[in-house]
Amino acid sequence: MASISVPSTMKGIVIDKTGGTEVLQYKTDIPVPELADGQVLIKNDFIGVNFIDTYFRTGLYPAPRFPYILGREGAGTVVRVSPKGPTYGLKEGDRVAWSGEAAYAEYSANAAARTFQLPPAPSSGSAGVVYPRDAAAALLQGLTALTLIREAHPVQKGDWVLVHAAAGGTGLMLCQLLRAVGARTIGTVSTAAKADLARDAGAEHVIQYGDSALKGDEVKAKVHELTGGKGCAAVFDGVGKATFDLSLECVARKGSVVSFGNASGAVPPVNIMRLAAKNCRLLRPTLFNYLVERDEFEPYVAELLGFLASGALKVRVHDVYPLSEVARAHNDLEGRVSTGKLLLDPSK
Repeated sequence: MASISVPSTMKGIVIDKTGGTEVLQYKTDIPVPELADGQVLIKNDFIGVNFIDTYFRTGLYPAPRFPYILGREGAGTVVRVSPKGPTYGLKEGDRVAWSGEAAYAEYSANAAARTFQLPPAPSSGSAGVVYPRDAAAALLQGLTALTLIREAHPVQKGDWVLVHAAAGGTGLMLCQLLRAVGARTIGTVSTAAKADLARDAGAEHVIQYGDSALKGDEVKAKVHELTGGKGCAAVFDGVGKATFDLSLECVARKGSVVSFGNASGAVPPVNIMRLAAKNCRLLRPTLFNYLVERDEFEPYVAELLGFLASGALKVRVHDVYPLSEVARAHNDLEGRVSTGKLLLDPSK
C-alpha cells in the first residue's frame, strides 16, 4: 500500500495566552506534528468541541504550555504510524476515533493507546455502522456518561436520577443511557424546546426553569413531589456553581451528588459537614482518571460504539462549524444556546 501523502504545514487554532474567544488564533502555517514513539498521525474529518476546551482557553484549567492547540477528541484517518512503541495494530488508512490533545487542527499526533479503529467504511445508507461524524460527536461525552452511571454512581433499575442541563451533549447521552438501564430520570432545562429534546432522549420528567436564574426552591419542590419526598439516588451535575446547592438539596439520603462540570463556573470550597445531613456522597470525577490504561478504555469504547451501531444511542449534533469559526462555537457553547454536540470541520 502506497504511503499517504502528508503536507508539511496545516490549519489549526492556537492560543498563546488565556482569555475570551479573542485569544483563539486561526493559522494556516502550523507545522504538522512529528510522531513520538507509540503515536499515530490522524487527518481529522471532525473535531469535538467540549466545555473542557473553554476551561483551558480561559485558564480555569492551566494549559501545559504556550502556544497551545486546544481540543480533546476527533475522528478521521490514520496517515502515519510510529515505527516504535505499541501501536495496537493501527495502520495507514484506518478510520479511527481518538481522545487526547491538540485536536483543533487538520492533523493530530495521538497516542495509539487512545486511538480506536472504527468499522470499515460503509456503503451509502448502510445500517449498523459508526460514521466518523457520530464517533467524533459521541466519544468523550459518551464515555463520560457511561463512566458516570457505572463508576461514579452505579445506577440501578428504578433509581430516581436528576440530570442538570439534560439537553446538552452529555445530558442527552445520560438520559438515553439511564433509560437503557431502567432508571427514572428527571431532567432540568431552560427552554421548552430543550424540554422536548430531553423527553425524547428518555427523561421521564423535565423541569423547565426559564431563561432567568434557576429557581431552586421550585425545582427542589418538584423533585421531592415526584420522588415521594425522598429525593434522587444520584444527581449528575455538569453545570457547577449555579446548581451545586440545589443538587445537595435534591439528593436522597445515602445518595450521590456527582459534580462533573463547571458550565456556570467552578464550585466554591465545600464544608464537608454539609454531607452529614443525608449521609450522601460527593464526587468530582474526571473521565481520564477512570480511563487511564488501554485495557480500561477498550471495553467502554467497544460498548459505546455498540450503542451507536445499534441505534440505542443517537447523537444530536447542534452544528458543524468551520474550523475558522471556532470562536462562534465557543460562544454558542458558553451561552447555552446549543442543544447537543458541537463539531468543527477542519476542511473549512
